[in-house]
Amino acid sequence: MAQQEFIAKIAPAAVADMKKTRVPASLTIAQAILESNWGKSGLTVNANNLFGIKGTGTAGSVNMPTTEYVGSTPIQTSAKFRKYNSWAESIADHSALILNGTRDKPTRYHGVLGADYKTACQKIKEGGYATDPAYPQKLINLIETYALHQYDVDKSDNSVDKEAATALKLEDWEREAGLKAIDSLACKGLLNDPDKWKKRLTDDPAGVMSELPWLMFTMLDRVTEPAK
Repeated sequence: MAQQEFIAKIAPAAVADMKKTRVPASLTIAQAILESNWGKSGLTVNANNLFGIKGTGTAGSVNMPTTEYVGSTPIQTSAKFRKYNSWAESIADHSALILNGTRDKPTRYHGVLGADYKTACQKIKEGGYATDPAYPQKLINLIETYALHQYDVDKSDNSVDKEAATALKLEDWEREAGLKAIDSLACKGLLNDPDKWKKRLTDDPAGVMSELPWLMFTMLDRVTEPAK
């Protein structure tokens, strides 16, 4: 599976869970990439486990080899990992783990919730998710390399997007109003070369709209100016 295909496959579920739990989607995706080796790990292939979460999942568990760190020393061992029926279940369980923590410490991963991606990557390590001392930087590198932070923006309720949408609506209104004004002035013989104005309106509706009122009043003054 190609890298962008992998990201596209899991991003919708990561974003949906972010809206419910405030777990940054960028963190979810980056962890899935790192833990599953882009969906190619034996744990992912055999158990749909994208995140290396241990224990019993919705479809039981599997024993798999794993690498743990004692300080900075890697140790090869075996552990029981959760098994799922689908990747979507794995993603939902990952978010639930971060949100609910563990029995001994329910707030273990709460530093992740609603955090920017760099803070989230550090806090997930501090919470004890991984023993690799380089874990946070590995996640940050993935997020920045593949621009995963773009998924942390909630497109359904984001002020930047709303502003863009408002600007687009205003621009459409300006074009429509401009066309009416140009046609009106042209019909009254107050505007030369209306096609040229319409072309300008397409490229710069706000600029044309700022000129038309001035042009209208100028032309009207000329028409109503008493004969000498």
